[in-house]
Formats: sequence, C-alpha cells, structure tokens
Amino acid sequence: MLSITDLKKGTLITIDNQPFKVVEYAQKQMGRGGSIVNTKLKNLISGATVNKTFHGNDKIESADVSSQKVQFLYADTALHFMDGETYEQFEIDPDLIGDQAQLLKEGMDVTAQLFEGNVINVELPTKIKLEVVEAPEVVKGDTQSTVQKKVKLETGAEIMAPIFVKTGDVLVVDSRDSSYVERAK
Repeated sequence: MLSITDLKKGTLITIDNQPFKVVEYAQKQMGRGGSIVNTKLKNLISGATVNKTFHGNDKIESADVSSQKVQFLYADTALHFMDGETYEQFEIDPDLIGDQAQLLKEGMDVTAQLFEGNVINVELPTKIKLEVVEAPEVVKGDTQSTVQKKVKLETGAEIMAPIFVKTGDVLVVDSRDSSYVERAK
C-alpha cells in the first residue's frame, strides 16, 4: 500500500482492479497539517483519463505491473510483437500506444508492460535512429521564415527537422514527442 506522499508522476496504482498511471500530480497543504493530492490518472487498459483527489490518510494500492523485453515484428491492422525468450507472438491495437506506433521499426526491441498477464502498454526506447526517405530541397534564400522542414522517415512518420537534413541521412528521434534530436553519428 502507498500513501499520498509516495505518489509521483509515472507511479502505477490500482483503483477498482484497474491499473492507472499518474500523469499529473499536485500536492496542496491544507490548514491544521492536513494535505491533499490532486492527480490526473490514465487508465492503462481503456486509455481514459480521470481526475482524482487523495486525502492525507488515504491508502493507495500499487499496481502489480511487470515488464518484459519484446521485439516488434510488423504492423497491419494491429501491431505484432514477439517475446524473445519464449518466441510467443501477440498483437495489440495501435491506439494503445498512439502516435508512437509510427516510429516502430521492424526488429526493434521495446518493453511491454503486463497487468494480470495482459499487455497494457508498450514503451519504445527514448531515442530511435531512423533513416530519412524523403526530404524536400530548400531554395537558397528561403531561410528567413522557416528553419525547419517536414521530412519523411523510413517508418512512414513525418517529423520537423532542420533544413540541412537530406534524403538518406540517419536521424535520432525522441519517441516521447516524435521530435528531431540530432543526426546519428
């Protein structure tokens, strides 16, 4: 059991046998020593978000979520993964991981989070190396208003990158917000 002082952004808890992740967290000190914590929680099964307030003496159940390394195989109407140890394959709905699904590359190792034996989330590495397959040329002198351009990556994802990026370059992309980090060395 957790107390409200154990809650932090990213903490996994269980409410009514449903796993939740703390997305936002704000602690407020009330008069006479009591405190409350306002949280925004994301249901890891349905994806819905709820606001919940916890009071000073509340006890919160921590979620029993396990992690395991898996490999991304391919995507069709679902995303297909394989456990590297048991070679067991499973699929998840692309909506479960949202925009990050566009950054998945065949053969990529990711971390699957399981709750009661069911996959509830897939975490990509923070930095991913992807090749640029389409990058428009920039006309000389056209740099006054725009210092970035939209480039297409090998996975089909489009991101904003600096104007010096060319087709064939390998970029490091931040998977949390699909943003350009640097050219791969």
